[in-house]
Parts: sequence; structure tokens; C-alpha cells
Amino acid sequence: MRLQRSRGLVAMLGVVTCVCAFRATAAVDIPLEVLARVNIEQMPTITAQSPGSLIAFPFDESFPVTCDAKGNPEPQFRWTKYGEEFFPFLDPRLMTEENSGTFVIPNNDNLTEYQGIYRCYAFNKLGVAMSEEIEFIVPNVPKFPKETLDPVVVEEGQPFTLNCNPPQGIPPLQIYWMTINLQHIEQDERVSMGLNGDLYFAHAVEKDSRSDYCCFAAFPRIRTIVQKTAMSVVVNTKKNYMSPETANAILERRPSFLTPSGVRTETLIIKGEDLKLECIAEGFPTPRVEWVKMGHQLPMKAKLENHGKLLIVPRAEQEDGGKYMCKAKNMLGEASLYFTVTVEEPPEWVSKPESQLRMIGSDLSIRCSASGTPQPLIKWRVNGTPLQDAPAANRKVLGDALILHEAEASDSAVYQCEASNRHGTLLSNANIMIMNLPPTILTAEGLDYSAVEGKGVIMDCKVFSSPPSVITWRRGDSNGPINGPRFSIHDNGSLEIRKVEREDTGQYACSATNMEGSSAIGAMLYVKDPTRIVTPPENLRTLIGTTARLLCLAEYDRSFSSDFRLTWEKDDVAIALNDTEDSGYFVENGILHLINVSHGDQGVYTCVARTPLDRDTASALLLVLDVPDPPEYLVLSERRSKSIKLKWSPGDEHNSSTTEFIIEFEESQWEPGNWKEQLRVPGNHNSAILKLHGHVDYRFRVSAVNAVGRGPSSEPTERYKTPPAAPDKNPENIKIEGHFPHEMDINWEPLQPIEHNGPGLEYKVSYRRQDIEEDWKEYMVKRHSFLVKSTPTFVPYEIKIQAKNHQGWGPEPRLVTGFSGEDFPSAAPDDVAVEVINSSVAKVSWMRVRKDTLHGHLGGYRISWWRLSSLLDSKKSHGNKETLTLPGDRSHAVLPGLKPFSDYSLIVMTFNGRGNGPGSHPVNFRTPEGVPEENPVFSVTDVQKHTVSLLWAPPLEPNGIVIGYLLEYQLANDTEEAEPLQPVDINPAATTWILRDLEPLTKYKFYLRSCTIVGCGPAVSDECTTTLQTTSTLASTAGLSTLICKSAQSTPKPPVTKPTRPTIGLASIHGGISSQGWFIGLMCAIALLTLVVLIACFVNRNKGGKYSVKEKEDLHPDVESQGMNDDTFCEYSDNDEKPLKGSQHSLSRDIKAGDSGDSLVDYGDEDVQFNEDGSFIGEYAGRKEKRVSGEIKGNVQTPA
Repeated sequence: MRLQRSRGLVAMLGVVTCVCAFRATAAVDIPLEVLARVNIEQMPTITAQSPGSLIAFPFDESFPVTCDAKGNPEPQFRWTKYGEEFFPFLDPRLMTEENSGTFVIPNNDNLTEYQGIYRCYAFNKLGVAMSEEIEFIVPNVPKFPKETLDPVVVEEGQPFTLNCNPPQGIPPLQIYWMTINLQHIEQDERVSMGLNGDLYFAHAVEKDSRSDYCCFAAFPRIRTIVQKTAMSVVVNTKKNYMSPETANAILERRPSFLTPSGVRTETLIIKGEDLKLECIAEGFPTPRVEWVKMGHQLPMKAKLENHGKLLIVPRAEQEDGGKYMCKAKNMLGEASLYFTVTVEEPPEWVSKPESQLRMIGSDLSIRCSASGTPQPLIKWRVNGTPLQDAPAANRKVLGDALILHEAEASDSAVYQCEASNRHGTLLSNANIMIMNLPPTILTAEGLDYSAVEGKGVIMDCKVFSSPPSVITWRRGDSNGPINGPRFSIHDNGSLEIRKVEREDTGQYACSATNMEGSSAIGAMLYVKDPTRIVTPPENLRTLIGTTARLLCLAEYDRSFSSDFRLTWEKDDVAIALNDTEDSGYFVENGILHLINVSHGDQGVYTCVARTPLDRDTASALLLVLDVPDPPEYLVLSERRSKSIKLKWSPGDEHNSSTTEFIIEFEESQWEPGNWKEQLRVPGNHNSAILKLHGHVDYRFRVSAVNAVGRGPSSEPTERYKTPPAAPDKNPENIKIEGHFPHEMDINWEPLQPIEHNGPGLEYKVSYRRQDIEEDWKEYMVKRHSFLVKSTPTFVPYEIKIQAKNHQGWGPEPRLVTGFSGEDFPSAAPDDVAVEVINSSVAKVSWMRVRKDTLHGHLGGYRISWWRLSSLLDSKKSHGNKETLTLPGDRSHAVLPGLKPFSDYSLIVMTFNGRGNGPGSHPVNFRTPEGVPEENPVFSVTDVQKHTVSLLWAPPLEPNGIVIGYLLEYQLANDTEEAEPLQPVDINPAATTWILRDLEPLTKYKFYLRSCTIVGCGPAVSDECTTTLQTTSTLASTAGLSTLICKSAQSTPKPPVTKPTRPTIGLASIHGGISSQGWFIGLMCAIALLTLVVLIACFVNRNKGGKYSVKEKEDLHPDVESQGMNDDTFCEYSDNDEKPLKGSQHSLSRDIKAGDSGDSLVDYGDEDVQFNEDGSFIGEYAGRKEKRVSGEIKGNVQTPA
């Protein structure tokens, strides 16, 4: 990007200045850059010291007591011990360091000599700095005293205490009660250890007698464990001197406290420590201890230990103080003990004194205040001397502040503030420097800054001076200071520009001025394009185990091409990418690929686009979809003989709501290990009432289903066995069949084994005739079928089947009606009639048979027909029988697919479930002529300059008497506008034809149809290109042009090569033919011959005699009806054999098979009306048959 500078911005800028001085929080640290230019003396400042407690552990070799300081001149050190001067540098046994106040105490025999409280002082000519007190502790090795302890003798049932009295040592202290064999003494509600280490017994029992009670005291910080002399306990039992009846009786008594003593206890605790209150009581039965806080609830963080006898409040605060009560109870009464808890705290700084650098003559205030309980006492010192011992006229204490009025250079010193109460002491040093210094700019000259457009930038100008300097910033090309709402100067002299603009690019200058002098530096600012994510990742829901892809694309300043980084974070944790699929993550073209997504991959993914100046982020939530986890915690309840309630807790749905739960069962008797579905419940349910069968040992499991699929099943429940019971249901799907006329077979679907409800399952079969009055006949069977013999043929019966086991009968069965066995029908349909619709369709009608002759359920009717002979060839007979089955009660049907011009015969019969009845008397009928099939052979045999020879074969199925052929041809110019068709009518005896007067070197397409009196059949086609000159058919292969002919049978012909001569123009050839006299005479002769033929045809057509309508339709059926001939209708559909678009049809082609408007729908089940003579009424009444003329028309040549 190019950076542009705007000079017009200067006019808008005003003054931006800041008064800046150096401020310190702990000590006035004069920067090295200042010291390199001006030699400024500095007061001492403590930089390191030992902690407040320094313990001399016996395993350490030496113990350094640290005190380091800095200052100018180099500070010197002195020490005090218990407030008295101590000289470590003069003690040859101590090791010291040069230019340091630290000394090292070696670990030798006289270590205790150095035990005490030390303080370090660092001083130079400007002042004295003090350290906090350092206590050096030399611990003694803790030991129990050697003593002989008498046995503790106690009566059974009485309380007693074993005292530990551990020695003093470095805390923490840990007490253990064990045996000589280091086995812990068992503690419970009766036996427990107190905070002081004593072991308390609420009442003695016989097993307490033993001689090896040992108290162990552990001091972890000094790695020491000491053991007290073993103690012996003797419990006198009453059975030694009482009667057996009272020997084991222990006197019961109400509770009292073993510790603490008295009824009220004052407890003082320091804030932050754990508050521990204990109540150990004696009595029989063993008392139970309860705790309350008077007037309040126990703190939420409070916890009970030591069987409720110890109340602990961790990290006590002021609000944990107050009154507490413990109450010991047993069945005989209770005892109470009260605690008053006071929480105090050591001093804490509220306002800590700060070091200051001030100009001569100024007023200053040093504030020092602290909090604590009790309230800390504040003491002031100057250079380590109490303030009252170093008076000054311009110095006084007002409240929590030390005031210096019109300070002079002599007031420069180290001032100490000390806050203390009985729980601790705080000490703070404040270096107060009173001097004047000229400005020193600590920021380097000529720094380059880069900022992102629209964001902010801060340019540094750190100044050290006294008094404070006035800081002014200017643009490099302007004399006036910077001004505007986007510009501000901080206390430290830095210039902040908010919402940086392109015009802010350029040179800037910072100047600092006070009464002692001035200083200035320059800086350069460059403005960059912001980094912006233009295609953020989108929230994604993905299936577990698949690959998830998150896209992130960003724009950034081109100058950062080598420093731009695009990284990804998951849940605010950076993703380590190694660009391999093995890690599960890799980035390619800005797309983060997550391979084989698992549940752990779910979370918020953040795309981070980062440059050295700025960054942009965009996040997307990835949800991993999975089948639900198995339900948990299956519980059986409400157990009854026929039902049970099942409850469960749903598992994790994995971001797809559960739609339903599937409950399955498994039983151990019939199909152990095979789980079957019991019930499905909606996904918002977690319980179900399950209906059960009797005498089944069940267990259940549950699985959940969501949009992803069905999850794994839960762990099975425990088993539940139901008691035996009578059957709940009877058999279903009862079927009554009669395979033979005089029997009835009853079948049913048996009960499943689990539905038996108990042992001994049987079925009671009851039946009786429905058409007469008779009693039920009943039989008990164990199978699921029953055969009734000697029944009348096809009579109705009522049947019912009831289940029974050892426990009783099933419910009342439902009544089922059926019939006994069927027999063959005994009668054939009468009055069978055939009505021929067209050459391939006939309608058959008959009279329905009577029901009493069916002897069963009516299945329907069957029509069987066969072809007797063809009218073209009486010897040609086709005896294959065809059958049409018509289910249901019918009285007519249509026979399709008949052969035209043939004699047929048919019969009609009925059928039932047993089989066919007798056939009707045969009825003969004849189909009229139809249109022929296509010619099997049609090809071009010879091609000349003006003639083409054609050859064909008659149709294999003429479907009538062929009265001629219709030949059509047209120019094939391969354009959208096709040439008109030229028709030629040809004698039926001809199988060849020669077309003459064709144009040379022209492509023609030929179509041939066979015709009967009904019409013409489908066309076959061929095409070829005429030659350039007439040649002999036996000429050599060398020629002028090449002939390519393509037949309708898709059999390509090889090209025929004609003899050639030198180049001849086509225009000259056409012109020569039209100008020849012989050609004009030939055309005139042809025209005259055509006129004669037309006159002869007209006379012949008007000689017809009169005949009846019926005979006329029999001899010349309507051409339109031929469309139903399945053998000829739409058999040939090759596009090459259809006339080209726009072709004109010959008058001789008016009658075609495709012109019929009828279909099988017209002759279906609807009634068809006829005239008395049998002809159709309506559409077919006014039609006249058309004949295809066999005479030669214009342009038709004589046959070859």
C-alpha cells in the first residue's frame, strides 16, 4: 500500500502540551541515560533482605542473612541485634561479602550464639535505609522426657484420657497414636484425639486394655519424629466380681465434656488462619455432637471432622467471628459448651509511602496508613532515627501524613513509616529527593512507529526532569503544536492518536522544557491497512467420524506478507498444526480440516489473522453429532403380575434431540439371549409401564434414537419373573379352507410361547352350521389346525377358537364365518356371442351362470380362443390356444391382438377356488382385412445419372389381399425445409421399379408401403445419390463420382465408383438436357398417356353395384378401426423411414393405418350400440371406404 501525506491537516492542528515529571512508586530510580549525562547522587535503597523468620535447620550447611542496597555514592551497611549494634564484619567466624551487608552463619557447634532479632541499615551521605526485622531461630531437637508411667486403671464404662504432652518444636506439629508395632489406634465416635494430642475415651470397654499406647510427635520441617514412652491401660470389667446376670451391664449416664473444660471458652484467631473448635464429650451411650452459630447459620465453608467433634472454618474472615455452641446428646440428656470467637488481623497497608522527586521550595506530603485489628500504631523515622529525635521546623505530622513545607535540598532523606500491632509490623522506606534538573528525554531519537488505520497508536517521549517539564508534540511539516479530539498527551509524555487516518502518516517531534532547559526528539509514523477476516468460519454440525472443514480467509497490508500468520484456536487454546493428516488437524487453502471428528473435537474454533501490528478473530461453534449414549440407572418398580414400571436416566444426546426410546426384553425360557422389542416411547419420557405375560423370566434394556440413528443399548436390568396366569388372548388369523368338497380345514396362527402365560396350553375348537339350527361341536386340540370331515359342499359355518392353560381359559373368542369345501362349477355360460370390432379386436358377451351351479366362491370367467385358419391361405392354421382370465362377476370382455383376415373359434367358462367349470359351446367368427406389415426387403439396386432401380419383397403378413404398393420419393437436401413427396402407385404383382427423369448428382430418399383395401401399412425407406453420368452396371470401378446408398434395414452398401472424365461443370449438364428436342417430345407423350389412364380409372370407379350395409362392412371394414391391430400398429418407428418435414402427401395415401381415431378404450366394458345390420352408430356410420388406385399417375414410369 502507498502511504500518503496530507498537508491540509496542519491547518486543523492546535496546541497539545503536557506537564510531565518523573514519578516513582518505591524508590527514585534515576535512569542510566540520565546518569550518563549528569552525575546525580542517590539515596540508598534496600534491594534484598532475608525473610522475617530465618530457621537454622540442622541439615543445612550455612545460613545467609541477606541485606543488599543500591545508591550513589555506594551505600555502606551496619547491623543491630535486639536493638544493639552488631558487627558481623569483625567476627572471624562469619563470612561476609564485599559491597554488601550480607553475612553467612556457618552451621557449627556455637550456632545458638547467633540466635536473635536483626535489622540492617544501608547508608551513604544522603540518608539511611532500614530493613525489616529478621529473626534467626535455632531450633532445639524436640524430645519427650524419659519417664516411667504408671498403668491407667479404669472401671469399665468410665471415661479416661491418655496425655501426650508433645515437646515444643518448629511447627507444624503432627500427632499420631500407634502401637509398638506401628499400628494406628482405631478412632471412632467413642475414641478420638484432641487438638492438643491427647487421646480421649468416652467410656472404657474391655478391649481398651493394652500396654502399648504410644504417642508420636512429627516435625516435618526439621524432619524429626519422636516417640513417648508406651502407656498401659487396664480396664476392670464387672464380670470379675459380679453375678453373671449383671456382669455385662454398664451404667448409663448423660453426656459431659472431657475438653474443653468449663462452659465458656474465649478463642482468638488471626484473619486468614483456619478456625478450629472442638468438643469431646463422655457418656454412655456415646454422645453425638452438634454445632450451631448463635443467631446465624454455620459458614458455608465450614466442615466437620473427627466424627463431628471438630468444627473447621478455613481461612477465617471477620464475619466468621461470633458465638458458637456445641451440643453433646445421648438418650439420657445433653450438655452444651459455648465459644466466643474473635478474629483479629495483622497490619495491612492502606496507603504506603512513596518515593518522590521534588523541586526546591515545593511543599510535599508523605502519606502512610494501615489497617488491622487492633488498629496498628504508626511511627515515623528519618534516616532510621525516630522523628522526635531529629526535629525540623518545616516538618510536622498531620493525621496519616508527614508534611514538608518549602522543602530545601537539605530535606532530602530516607523517611521510614512503621505500622505495628500485636500480630506484626510493617516497614516502608520512601526516598525523598529535593533538587532541580534540566529535561532529559529517555526515548531514542528517530524511532519508526507503525499503526493500523482505524486503530490507535502511542509514540513515546519519556522525560526525566525537576521541576516537571512541559511536553509539546508537533508534526514534522508544521510549526504549530498538534491539536484535535483524536490527539492526547499522557503524563509520561507519550502522544496517543486514536482512530488513526491515512493522513496521519509523517514525521513528528517531541520537545520537553522546564526552567532549567529544554530537549527534543523526532519520530516517524506509518499507517497500514487493517487486518480483516473477510470469510469467517460458520457454525457447523457434523457427524462423528467424518471430516469437518472450517473456512477462514483474511485481508492484510501487503507490507506484512512475510509476517502475516493465520492460526486457529480451540476453546481459546492454540491448535498445533503440522500440515499432516496424522495430527487430526491440517490447514489447506485457508480451510481447517478436522480428520475423523470425535466428541473431543466439539467446541468453539477461532480463526486468528495476525500481523505484528494488529489481529482479527472470528469464531464458529462445531457441534459433533452422534447417536445417543446408552441410558443409565435403569430401575424396576411397581412390580405387578402383568405389568412393571421401568425408569431410566437418558445418556448424552450429542447435540441431536432424542426422538424416542426403544425398550427391549429378553426371557430365559423360550429364546434366551434373543432381545425383542417391547415398546417405544417418546424421547421426552424417561419411564414406561410395561405390559407383561405370565410365567416369564424377564429382563429389560433401553436404547435411544435421534436424527443420527439408534444408539447402543443400556446395561440390562435385574431379572423379574411373573407368576403363571390364564391366557390373555386367543388365536388370530383364523383361516377356513376346503381343499375337497366334503371337508373343512380350520387353521389359525398359534400363540407365541411367551403368550402361553403358563404351562399346559390347549385350544378349544367350536363350530356349527350357520344356515340351520344346530348345537356347537367342540374339540380340544394342542396343534393349530383342525379338519372337519363329512361336511356338505360349500355351506356356511360359524367357528370360534379359545385358548386354555393350567391356570384357566382365555377371553371369550370372537366368531368367525367360513364355508366348507368347494366343488367344480357344474354349468357353462349361455348365449355366448362375438361382435367383431375391427381386424384385431372382438367383443365377447355371455349370460352369467346361476350361483347354485358355482358350488363355491365365484373366481371369475375365462375365455379361450384359437385361430382356425387364414383367409389368404386356408391350409395355414394356427392352433395355439390363448386364454383371457377375468376375475369377478363379468358378462362381456374384449379380445385384443387378433390376426386380421382369419377364422377364429372361442369358448367361455367360469371358475372357483376348486377349478374351471365346463366350457360353453364353441363360437366361430372371422376378422376382416387389415393393413399389411412392412416389407421385409427394400433397397436400391442400380443408380444411374437420371434413373434409380428399386427392389422389394412382399410383406410376410399381408393381413388381407394386397391391391398394390405406394412408392414415394423426395429430394433430401439436409435442410429444415424438406422437398415435397412424389407418389407412385404400383401394381401388386411388381417387386421392382425404375424411377426415371431424376436430377444427376442429387440425393433422393424413397419410401415404400404395401396396401390392402383397408389402407397402407408402415413404410420402409432407402436413400441414394444419382451419378454424374450414365454408366453400365458392369463398368469398371474407376469413375467420376462415388455412390453411397443407405437401406431402411440399416445395412450399409459399399460405394460404387463410376468412370470419370476430365472436369465437367454441373450447370452445363442441366442446361444441355432441357434444350434437347427428344426430351421435349418424351415429356409430351408422358402427359398424354397420363390423361388416358386417369379417364379409365374414373370410368371403372363408377361401375359399382348395390349391396347391403352388412355385406359392405364385412368386405370393406372401416379403415379407421385398423388401429387396434397389434401386429401392425406402430411397429416401425425409425426416423429414417418417415417423410421429411413439410412433405406433401399423394392423394392415393389418404387411407392409412395411422388415421384411425379408435382405441381399445372405446371397446371396453362400456356398452357399444349397433345398427340392426350390425354396423356402428355414430362416428363410423358416415365413413366410406377408399380404394387405392392401381393405375399409373403422372410422372410414373412403366415397370421394368
